[in-house]
Amino acid sequence: MNVGLLTTGGTIASAPGPDGTVGVAVAGRDLHGLDDWPVPVTVREVALRHSFALSLAEVRDLVSTIRAEAAQYDGLVVTHGTDTLEETAYLLDLVTPADSVPVVLTGAQRHAGERDGDGPRNLADAVRIAASPAARGLGPLVVMDGRIHAARQAVKAHTLALDAFASFDGGPIGEVRRGSVRIWSSPVRPAGFDLAPVLPRVDVVTSYVGADGVQLAACREAGARGIVLEALGAGNPTPGLLAEVRRCLSAGLPVLVTSRCVSGPTAAIYGHGGGADLAASGALMAGSLPSSKARLLLSIALATDALPRLGDHLAA
Repeated sequence: MNVGLLTTGGTIASAPGPDGTVGVAVAGRDLHGLDDWPVPVTVREVALRHSFALSLAEVRDLVSTIRAEAAQYDGLVVTHGTDTLEETAYLLDLVTPADSVPVVLTGAQRHAGERDGDGPRNLADAVRIAASPAARGLGPLVVMDGRIHAARQAVKAHTLALDAFASFDGGPIGEVRRGSVRIWSSPVRPAGFDLAPVLPRVDVVTSYVGADGVQLAACREAGARGIVLEALGAGNPTPGLLAEVRRCLSAGLPVLVTSRCVSGPTAAIYGHGGGADLAASGALMAGSLPSSKARLLLSIALATDALPRLGDHLAA
């Protein structure tokens, strides 16, 4: 079994400095837990960054690197900061073929300098999954605190807890228990996209009581190629947002509608200024996709002239 490890930084590779703040400082080859891995692993450090500092272009390039590295191994592990891990995992999922080798992303909630850090266990679990035949063909996976999540569903749901990741509207697809990998369901994965060299700008605007649409107008005027509206409830805008969404659509900007609720899909139910009016104007309901992922889906669809294929992914 030939397993690779790409390290990119994040809390798993961080330690406190003299001022007490935590910075990324641990090289990939020095990650704690190397001696406890269940199979031999080849380590390559590709970055040493906090994930909150990554640009969209850098995430795109990282995904390209992951795909190239995965082709050289039977399985691949990627360590990543947890703040934007879900976005890297989802973009990777959108461009990963159905028969791919296991690619497992993980990180840590406690830095490498803490005595009870979770990084070593998460790393060992990720290696076990990457080496498991049961994980092949599932697309990119995320593992934290023993729970295995499909890339489409995985979201960071807690700022500090060890089980920070959740899969709303479906739950984890497996677990690592006492060193054994258990997979009990397979994610639905529509046909993916090519990885374009440049991902166009798509902005996210959230809803709140009395939102007047000024943020949407600013995004349109700043050159956004598409918009994700994080609407209220099942996909309802304020009057100001509805008016501005219609202006965006008239200007040729596609609009995906997500919800600021943590669980449940958007749906065109309410008229009289609600989500049904958004849909009638041409906005697309994004189903259960969170805003961070809807943004990536719309961006890559725009980049590859594949807007007609959005429906397959929004319904998955």
